[in-house]
Amino acid sequence: MIGRLAVLLTVLVTAGCAEVAAPAPASHAWHDGRLFMATGNTTGVYYQLGGGYADIVTRYLPGYEVRAEPTGASGENIERVASGDMDIGLTLADTATDAVQGRGAFEGHPEPIRALARVYRNYTHVIARAGAGVRTVADLRGKRVSTGSPNSGTETIALRLLAAAGLDPDADVQRVRLSLPDTASAMAAGTVDAMFWSGGLPTPGITDLLAGAPGQYGFVPVADLLPALNARYGTAYSPATLPKSAYGTPADVPTIAVANVLVVNAAMPDQLAYDLTRLLFTHQAELAKVHPEGANFDRAGGPRTEPVDLHPGARRYYDSG
Repeated sequence: MIGRLAVLLTVLVTAGCAEVAAPAPASHAWHDGRLFMATGNTTGVYYQLGGGYADIVTRYLPGYEVRAEPTGASGENIERVASGDMDIGLTLADTATDAVQGRGAFEGHPEPIRALARVYRNYTHVIARAGAGVRTVADLRGKRVSTGSPNSGTETIALRLLAAAGLDPDADVQRVRLSLPDTASAMAAGTVDAMFWSGGLPTPGITDLLAGAPGQYGFVPVADLLPALNARYGTAYSPATLPKSAYGTPADVPTIAVANVLVVNAAMPDQLAYDLTRLLFTHQAELAKVHPEGANFDRAGGPRTEPVDLHPGARRYYDSG
């Protein structure tokens, strides 16, 4: 992962080695026009769409260049955007809610983030190896389970689902915290019995996992745990279906979904936030060519980011009609 701090250190070292350093040209662009986009695991939808969005901004916003970076996803993205190491990030709405309210992983330190838009939904995938005897989340007791990258949106949902099923994530399962690529490798090697993933449809890493060993894995339904989640965490979670067309499964799988939010630091200039929001919708057709989920949101739903406040620049875009 390369953030603003790493790039700055590289520039300083390079400058220190030069005999004569030419003065940098003056720039009125924020951060001299060099922005960083926090995405997610390299085989996930965040990485694909984040890269596509970065390309759009670089192409259509004069004076700016955006670099998309792989990360551990939601929680890490929020922390890095809030610290200024990243400028734009994708995150799950439930994790963003925790961040602005200072709860969960952000207990006692609410983060200064603002939203540009509510975008597509993430679907919860729970997958078990055939023969592991896992039909429900409760059946994960005693199993080796990957709950996703540390501090990711996947991990947040996994821990909440395990608890809703009556399991202590740290005592009742053999939990490992692996990225999607590492989880897929562990599933294929047989060192992990089951996995959680939250992502758009289809997620490339899941497609590759299932295609690599047809009939060796099965989806576990989780929709029955939705009432318990809503009772404790509110309405961030909604019923959803993993359609059989997504991964070529024998039947649809009942699951839950949560919206994604595009966030920035509260200190971002209003005009830049306006332009970033404008480009998201003006060039949405191009984003949809990067991944189908790029088509699954609209301007009418974009400002529905509560309880994360819209950035004033984004609000101006929506109010402009």
